[in-house]
Amino acid sequence: MNKQHPLYQEDLAGILAVKDIEQLHGKRFLITGATGLIGVQLIDALMQMGDVTVIAVGRSREKAADRLGEYFDNPCFTFLEHDVTEPFSTLNSQLSTLNFIVPLASNTHPLAYSQYPVETIMINVKGAEYALELARQTGATVLYPSTVEVYGNAQGDDVFTEDYTGALNLKNARACYPESKRVSEALCQSYMSEKGVKVKIVRLSRVFGPTMLPSDTKASSQFILKAVAGDNIVLKSKGEQYFSYTYVADAVAAMLHVLLHGEMGVPYNISNEACDVHLREFAAICAECAGRNVVFDLPSETESKGFSIATKAILDNSRLKEIGFTPRNSIRDAIRRTCELLKS
Repeated sequence: MNKQHPLYQEDLAGILAVKDIEQLHGKRFLITGATGLIGVQLIDALMQMGDVTVIAVGRSREKAADRLGEYFDNPCFTFLEHDVTEPFSTLNSQLSTLNFIVPLASNTHPLAYSQYPVETIMINVKGAEYALELARQTGATVLYPSTVEVYGNAQGDDVFTEDYTGALNLKNARACYPESKRVSEALCQSYMSEKGVKVKIVRLSRVFGPTMLPSDTKASSQFILKAVAGDNIVLKSKGEQYFSYTYVADAVAAMLHVLLHGEMGVPYNISNEACDVHLREFAAICAECAGRNVVFDLPSETESKGFSIATKAILDNSRLKEIGFTPRNSIRDAIRRTCELLKS
């Protein structure tokens, strides 16, 4: 993707239009999962501010060079090669004066859930623990990125408000992701209560956008990759699932808005009602962008093990709107932007 493309620069400008963003000037961020979908766009936005220091954490310097290499010579940027399932060393002087920690490192797609359920749990839980412990030592505020999946499965036509609890399913390894994110949220609340750590929490809907990784096996990501390649869109179900989606630029802007204006310990749903669609509609828009068709294909056994059994997951974003945030992009515009940027 060409990060200088006018559409991507427009996305970054939209993020930096968040109310009171100037309060972040001169601040120091540590961001794990730095080379992921959200991490890259968040770092791109912060680096445009000019005087924000970013310590980007990942397991592969080579991958970071590919995704964020333009910043490697920037004095405001440091890449730290580190496994988040291990504690951070406070002997590193760069970690002693942090203002914000954003622990984004996570396995977030079906194939990873299927092949690495143990690792998925440990990355989430240990990643949260060591981020919170570093925050305790430095006085930094943690912005914790949770997920729609903490709500379980909706009952009937219910939508997910922040106090909702649906049906849980612990009978298979696919529970590795929602259960580890749920316990990580509990860990956030516990660190706040017992150790006085400052934590703000966002619960993300299904996020997509041009900073996605080619290895992402989520259905929405596969649709987009097929569209960019000019292929038919392959749907591995009837497409009746009804989900909340969010364009990555809107998700990053909402996260920064919560960081600046949200209450400590209060979770905020990150969603956009203009992006609440059935999976078949998402596929159809991708096919339209490619000038191709939607075709149906049954998943392999390995693929199906990683699929969510949820058929409806709609996030109510009233609490987010109450603190003054409104997302910008409709589903059609967001998919179109994503495809155009990836083609660039």
